[in-house]
Amino acid sequence: MKNVLVIGVGPHARRSHLPALAAGQRDGLVGTVCGVDVLGAASVLTVFDSDDGPRDLPVTPVVPFSAGEQTLPDAVRQTLDALVARRSIDAVVVATEPAFHMVYARWALERGLSVLLDKPLGVRPHASTDPAQAGAILTDADDLLARYQLARQRHPDVVVSVQSQRRYHPAFWQLRDLIAEVAEATGCPVTSVQSFHSDGQWRLPDELLDLDYHGYDRGYGKCAHSGYHFFDLIPWLLAAGDASGKIADTVRVHAEVTRPVDILAQLNVADYERLFDGFAARNRYTEAELHSGLHGFGEVDASISLAFTGAGHTLTLASLNLFHNSFSQRGNLAPAAALYKGNGRVRQETHIIQQGPFQAMHLHSLQTLEDDCAGNRYATGGDRHIEVHVFRNNRFRPGWEPYTRLGHNDLTATADGRLAAPTQQSSRQRSMNEFLLYLNGRRDRHQMRSDLTTHRTAAALMTGTYLSMAHRYSGTLPEATLSLTPTSAAIPSLVRGREVIAR
Repeated sequence: MKNVLVIGVGPHARRSHLPALAAGQRDGLVGTVCGVDVLGAASVLTVFDSDDGPRDLPVTPVVPFSAGEQTLPDAVRQTLDALVARRSIDAVVVATEPAFHMVYARWALERGLSVLLDKPLGVRPHASTDPAQAGAILTDADDLLARYQLARQRHPDVVVSVQSQRRYHPAFWQLRDLIAEVAEATGCPVTSVQSFHSDGQWRLPDELLDLDYHGYDRGYGKCAHSGYHFFDLIPWLLAAGDASGKIADTVRVHAEVTRPVDILAQLNVADYERLFDGFAARNRYTEAELHSGLHGFGEVDASISLAFTGAGHTLTLASLNLFHNSFSQRGNLAPAAALYKGNGRVRQETHIIQQGPFQAMHLHSLQTLEDDCAGNRYATGGDRHIEVHVFRNNRFRPGWEPYTRLGHNDLTATADGRLAAPTQQSSRQRSMNEFLLYLNGRRDRHQMRSDLTTHRTAAALMTGTYLSMAHRYSGTLPEATLSLTPTSAAIPSLVRGREVIAR
């Protein structure tokens, strides 16, 4: 059994990571678990729900520090080092605000500790407005890859796994299998991807300024939170078609975004005074004060165009639409205590994948809240809705089915001897379980579905997106072109060409 330190015990960790670690304790994979968070962010005994009821997590406070720091302040490092020694820590879960991911991951690798790193790999403050900070996202990722290689030379068993749960989702396994089958049969790669994801994050004008949990005040937003999943998902799907031999080496990125000041133009203070009784009395800001205070905030919504090219030719066109300002089921003036989950947030997503003239696949997950499901949680509009539609050119190959629909039961699989339900929560649990199996010697490195070495392309797409935003903000051409091949001499031995990703 391995002892685990959780750095950052906010709502996401309490809802996902901590219950998964409690399940690991039940299964004999985890010994002790303790937490760390900045002073005032969590109580010394933080309560979370597990399968067997409420539990307490001992949490050690550390002094707050700037997200711009590249190394931990001495006081924080000393606190963490003392915890590692006193509690015989073997591994670390990094679940902080994204701008702090890199500094904690570097600290852990320097000590030979394995890391489960929450998405994204990292982000820089003001990445959406400052091109230098945007470009540093990929520089930081390459630096972390180099440090990972060095750590593995000193500690051969150390691993960094990134929690990107769609890699653990059986519906997306099905998509990759279908892509690989057609690529092998025809030599055709994925030629287009259209992805859409919405969060239903309805924040009122004063909340845009005042609420910082998954907020926009640090100069980044949707693309550095749930958006990273799709920067990762698109190249992960494209890699399933590598049997075609047509592999991209460069990507062009163009992004258009809305920021909080744009949201205020869509519905202004006067609109909200009409929509909500009591808003005028609660709101402390004039329209002018809101516009001034929201200046330089990060993106709420993003519409991103991607062109993957190889040897100068466009192989795959992709569009990625990421929205916080979207269909919501919030109806109350006061925000719920759970700002990200439970505040009327509704997740909906669709993906349309084309493989030239041979195959089209449509994945839809169109959900409402559980208590609005009208009795069927798995139908369209249910909180567990998911379905995949597959179309194949049976005039070209008569043995192919022209149309197949896969519903929730069809997409349910098994993994590690357990039922793998096609849900995001179940997939997050599989990510943690895989990490724990590896720590206990029950999973080989090549079986890890989300090793850090397979995330450079996702970091490049996120970097290009923020570069495009920052260029637009500074008045220059809003397009970025990035190589998908590492340039650092320290990295190619760790990331050799196209990433090989476990199923």
